[in-house]
Amino acid sequence: MTEVSMPIIGYMQSPYKEKFGIPRQPNLVQVESYIEMLAPYNDLMAFDGIDEFSHLWLIWQFHDNKNQQDHLKFRPQVRPPRLGGNKKIGVFATRSMYRPAPMGLSVVQLMRVEKVGKAVRVYVTGSDLLDGTPILDIKPYIHYSDAITDAQSAYAQEQPLRKSVFWLDLAAKHREQLIKLDQVDLKIISELEQVLSLDPRPAYQDDEHRIYKMQFANVDVSFTVGCDWVKIVQIECLISN
Repeated sequence: MTEVSMPIIGYMQSPYKEKFGIPRQPNLVQVESYIEMLAPYNDLMAFDGIDEFSHLWLIWQFHDNKNQQDHLKFRPQVRPPRLGGNKKIGVFATRSMYRPAPMGLSVVQLMRVEKVGKAVRVYVTGSDLLDGTPILDIKPYIHYSDAITDAQSAYAQEQPLRKSVFWLDLAAKHREQLIKLDQVDLKIISELEQVLSLDPRPAYQDDEHRIYKMQFANVDVSFTVGCDWVKIVQIECLISN
């Protein structure tokens, strides 16, 4: 069997610290993150002209699969969470992380490319990448050929509905304390609410009384979910400034 090795050109620095809570597709939440480029790819000349494009394709590696399948034990079908985790379909008809080549593809909006000390950072919004994700390549998004307006997307044809996000009194009090102490800012709070509005639970979970926990950026948040609402029960800062 022929194998291909590819260099890692950088790592994503993202507020998504765990897989639970990451939007199921890119561009559902406008959260800012950046790619820290590695040498020798941290050369501004490599990005000459990139600012003329509004969006980029990121090619990246699923690096945090605890049960990554051995490619010699190929399984042709998987259970997508979007279908409740019970129905099997072909792996090539999904974006499952458990596939022969653990590579992902995401389109993101380019914000800017900056040199910070000796580092070069590519700032983007709309990423659905876990913090620390290895980046294999960056390519410009070409609107006239990459955007297929009449494409059919099977079980993922429609965007997910957003739920209203509410803060319970104690959680709202702790939020204001964290803001006052400069441990979180309004940008993080807004991004957190966007993420929660998409209901990060697996499709097969439906318990209004269960308290879920999720880490986002430097906060740990507890919440419950109903048919059209998310209630934030608690928020705590994980890292002190």
